[in-house]
Amino acid sequence: MAEADWTYLNDGLDIATVDRGVTAGIARPPGGGSFLFAFNSLAAVQGAVGLFCNLVDFAPMAKGASIRGCVQRGPGGGPTGFSPFMFLSCQGNSVNDTAYLLGLSDDDPHRVVLRKGAVAVGIPDSEGPNVLLASGESFSQGTWLHLRLDAIVNDNGDVVLKVLRNDLGAHSLGSPPDWQAVPGMVEFIDDHLGINSGSQPLTSGRGGFGMSVADVTRRGYFDHLELLRQV
Repeated sequence: MAEADWTYLNDGLDIATVDRGVTAGIARPPGGGSFLFAFNSLAAVQGAVGLFCNLVDFAPMAKGASIRGCVQRGPGGGPTGFSPFMFLSCQGNSVNDTAYLLGLSDDDPHRVVLRKGAVAVGIPDSEGPNVLLASGESFSQGTWLHLRLDAIVNDNGDVVLKVLRNDLGAHSLGSPPDWQAVPGMVEFIDDHLGINSGSQPLTSGRGGFGMSVADVTRRGYFDHLELLRQV
């Protein structure tokens, strides 16, 4: 997708607080191209920045979707105080809206976490409120992770959530990915009765990526983003 295919969510932190954009100044993941997208916090302010795909039939998507991308918690001013993530089924065009968030938790070391909640909150930890799944393995800052989130809407209204990972060491971005389930993150069914997650499932909405911050000089990197919609 091109840069013009993305629009910023409303109510996010401004560019004076979190700088953002395409850069060739950061090392890309294995097999990556010439550029990546980066966030860099400039002030100790709590909030988030997010972008959603603005293409026809994607803003919003009528059913489920799949989003894939390489994500990194970049080295900076400290190991905590930020979380980069991808999201699906965002219920509006604001960071205050609810979505399914898949990203890297605000822990040291961090984990891959699937959370259901406001985009503005991000993924504050791997065990807190509204965490649906968390990886058994933890990772250090500076680690590229090629992740995939599928949100499949069943005919009965259940949403099936699957988290997958491609091993970049064995399958770089220049080769077909080998998607495997993330250890510790079994399939999660957000049932239409609201039992498993404590709230009704998100059966439609926007998809995109972003980062939450709570401190200065926190950095998140993204590459090779792909978004597919369920038909």
